[in-house]
Amino acid sequence: MAVLADQSTWASDALDRDEVAAELAVLGDAIETGEMQPLAEERASGLAVLRRRLLDLLRADVIARVTDRPDALASAALIDLLGRMEAVRCALEPDWHQYFSSGVSGPQGQELIVEVAHDFRSPLTSIMFLAETLRRGQSGGVNEHQRHQLGIIYSAALGLASVASDVIEMVRGGESLEDQEPSPFSLQEVLEGVRDMVRPMAEEKGLALEIVPPKSEMRIGHAVPISRVLLNLTTNAIKFTDDGFVEVVARAQGRDRVQFSVRDTGRGVNAEALKTLYHPFRRTGTRAGVHFSGTGLGLAICRKMIEAMGSELEMESRRGWGTRFWFDLPLPVATTTI
Repeated sequence: MAVLADQSTWASDALDRDEVAAELAVLGDAIETGEMQPLAEERASGLAVLRRRLLDLLRADVIARVTDRPDALASAALIDLLGRMEAVRCALEPDWHQYFSSGVSGPQGQELIVEVAHDFRSPLTSIMFLAETLRRGQSGGVNEHQRHQLGIIYSAALGLASVASDVIEMVRGGESLEDQEPSPFSLQEVLEGVRDMVRPMAEEKGLALEIVPPKSEMRIGHAVPISRVLLNLTTNAIKFTDDGFVEVVARAQGRDRVQFSVRDTGRGVNAEALKTLYHPFRRTGTRAGVHFSGTGLGLAICRKMIEAMGSELEMESRRGWGTRFWFDLPLPVATTTI
């Protein structure tokens, strides 16, 4: 990692310079590759204390460098890097996994998880709204540096809010339809809502974001889960696309069916990743080239929701072309307005 190059900035009179350099190298490897087992094995030793201290300094240095040079690291890359640092921190905490497991394994554990997820989601929504309001200058002028930082805040909050929603769905079985009875809804409004949610992420990365609604846009179905699935797929598409565009399409398939698709021009999904793409708690040996979250929770829930609505989630991916997810749903044309 480039940020490890200037090791002298972290050395202190109380520490041996070679020891600091060696432990920084260990931390750097763990952050880059996701290999946490050596850290977990040694967390009871004195090295864990040193590594936690160095990790705090390393994190502060990364943030300081991005603050000084806002173009030095894209927001998605910064969020990913800080997330990997947090994973290292968890591996260094003694008995962290046992402590967490004991708190959620009791008879009220699931209720606790849902309450915590709800507690996260509400303030995160407020953070997203305020960050976007500030970013667009609706509360006064902002410079490019501040706009970049607000984009990072929005992207991080949206990612956390999505995880909180996925956790709630996981506890409920991952296939609940919040609006149990099909009802008339506007496909245009669903697609525009998804676009408005993810637009700050797309703009931050310089990606074109397009939505294509069908001509007969008033349909009867389950608007809330459709919106959630499209939001999850679109967020993933933007997260793992560096250049080009992301397109969200709703295309009529006769009078009573609609095909939804999310297409990106990213790197594509490699064959090895396809084997566990929909596993809800997959683990990878390395994060390099990973196209979706480390857990796979979001895609697993998307597939369950689509199955609950009577369809299947399909995918095609090619290197140099990108990735496309799609699904068909029975959505009769609404004869009445909302």
